Amino acid sequence: MHIRIGSRGSDLALWQANHVKNQLEQLGASVDITIIKTQGDLVQHLSFDKLEGKGFFTKEIEESLLANKIDLAVHSHKDLETNQPKGLVIAAVSEREDPADLLLVNKDSVDATQVWNLKANAVIGTSSARRKSQILTFRDDLNIVDLRGNVPTRIEKLRSKQYDAIVLAKAGVDRLKLDLSDFYLHRLDPKSFVPAPAQGVLGLQIREEDINLFTFLQGLNHPVIQSRIEIERKVLNLMNGGCQLPLGVYCDEENKVYVAHANSWEQASIRRVYESENLNLLPQRIVEDLRL
Repeated sequence: MHIRIGSRGSDLALWQANHVKNQLEQLGASVDITIIKTQGDLVQHLSFDKLEGKGFFTKEIEESLLANKIDLAVHSHKDLETNQPKGLVIAAVSEREDPADLLLVNKDSVDATQVWNLKANAVIGTSSARRKSQILTFRDDLNIVDLRGNVPTRIEKLRSKQYDAIVLAKAGVDRLKLDLSDFYLHRLDPKSFVPAPAQGVLGLQIREEDINLFTFLQGLNHPVIQSRIEIERKVLNLMNGGCQLPLGVYCDEENKVYVAHANSWEQASIRRVYESENLNLLPQRIVEDLRL
């Protein structure tokens, strides 16, 4: 089987595409990778809330799938819309890297007397509404400034002292194996600083009609991870949310679901923990609770 993978061109996206490529080759497929630029890659001067539409990092790749220019799209699952475009399906999901967010702090901005060891009134960089609202929950003294660019670019902006600290997904940092020895690092516990639904997981997207490829990809699928992130993404779906909804949802290994939600990023998040013997009943219950 020959498989054409479509991917964004960032270091992290190409790591992800090559990771899947290597796994597919071990199963006997021949694979090549096509780089596709997305709106999120091309427009770097605006924060996400000022970009038009949805699917900033996925739409152009999905269009290439539908046009039969590629066979498989490898996405950061958290970037995907919860409703798949007509004709497309998530055939498999990867293992889950650490789902936590990671705080990177310039060492001259460290203050051991403060929460997260970050000095008072520091400038912290993120463009995520979810992260912004949760930062305010813990540290309402911090000055939040938008931060765009791929992972190495964001780190260089921190290194050049444009920020005192930034927040990144730990999974991306771990996958790229970057040298961060010049920073103070603080892992934000996903049970308190709640990550995006499906953070740390790759989604393998194909055309719905490609039954043979779907079957082949089951050799890479992780059903336990799939069931957990389905809970997380169902909450997002029922909230009619995308990447600009200040919502974090995380289902852990004990099948507890952690939720952080705010009506806007300027508000501190409400944090709750849910558990049930039947996880499939939880999303509706969580959403009804959040809407009270």
